[in-house]
Amino acid sequence: MKNLNIYHKSAIILVLALVSLKSVAQQDPQFTQYMYNMSIINPAYATADEGMLNLGGLYRTQWVGIDGAPTTGSFFAHTPINEKIEVGLSFTNDNIGDVVNENNIYADFAYVLPVGLDAKLSFGLKAGVTLFNTDFNGFNLQSGDQSTDTAFNENTSKTFPNLGIGAFYFSDNYYIGLSAPNLLTTKHLETENGIKTTGVQNVHYFLTGGYVFDINKDLKFKPSFMVKGVTGAPLAIDINANVLINEKLEAGLGYRLEDAIMAMVNFKVTPQLRVGYSYDYTISNLGDYNSGSHEIFLLFDVDIFGFKGGYDRSPRFF
Repeated sequence: MKNLNIYHKSAIILVLALVSLKSVAQQDPQFTQYMYNMSIINPAYATADEGMLNLGGLYRTQWVGIDGAPTTGSFFAHTPINEKIEVGLSFTNDNIGDVVNENNIYADFAYVLPVGLDAKLSFGLKAGVTLFNTDFNGFNLQSGDQSTDTAFNENTSKTFPNLGIGAFYFSDNYYIGLSAPNLLTTKHLETENGIKTTGVQNVHYFLTGGYVFDINKDLKFKPSFMVKGVTGAPLAIDINANVLINEKLEAGLGYRLEDAIMAMVNFKVTPQLRVGYSYDYTISNLGDYNSGSHEIFLLFDVDIFGFKGGYDRSPRFF
């Protein structure tokens, strides 16, 4: 951090400028493989598969080639404790150039109700804290000049409580969810000496959905979508189309409106373990300055009570 080059400084200043203006841009981390990271964005996400502990982890490095570009890591664990209640933990780390570091730690609770013969409706609550830290040691806005922006004068370390809610309607073959994982707006930086240096975490809304079409016994078609909205920014829309072969190998393409074209693949290594990777090719103006974004994920199912024996159960499609 002692010798930040001009690209590093530019990237950090750009991101800080975006979060320092109220209702200007999206602030929550971006995920391409959201359908396998659903607990992070929707506390109502449930499998209703009693006796199974579902674990997942995802790591994303965004805009490779831009120094100081964001990296994001997430982890979740959740399990039904009876037919109607599912509980879990979720964690997200968002890091920008080792200067801005944000951690979200939550406990999740979902209440699941049967709807008809094969569908279920879940309502969820997410409660926890956001840990926001900045480290401006060795950071200069202009070489040789003392910064006049008090937001950069000293490091910041703050803790904010937060709540999230969601609803999730699902069966073995489809789902649709609506959620707001961070309901409480929080000020990250303060106004000082008459200079406006306020950053506000705005409420983000997520609408997600997906369906599994049985083409034949060995081939399934899995379209899905995610719409993310926040006040003051255009909707972010992801549309994906995956195919699942022999319930083991999955591959597909996606499009993020006016931002990126995505390719993804995942493989069921064992009945308990699935591994996935995705690549985003940036088509916006930022595409001239980076070589794309990468994501990897791991999903692991643990039969904590030995109920499932040899895992002879319905496949986990989402």
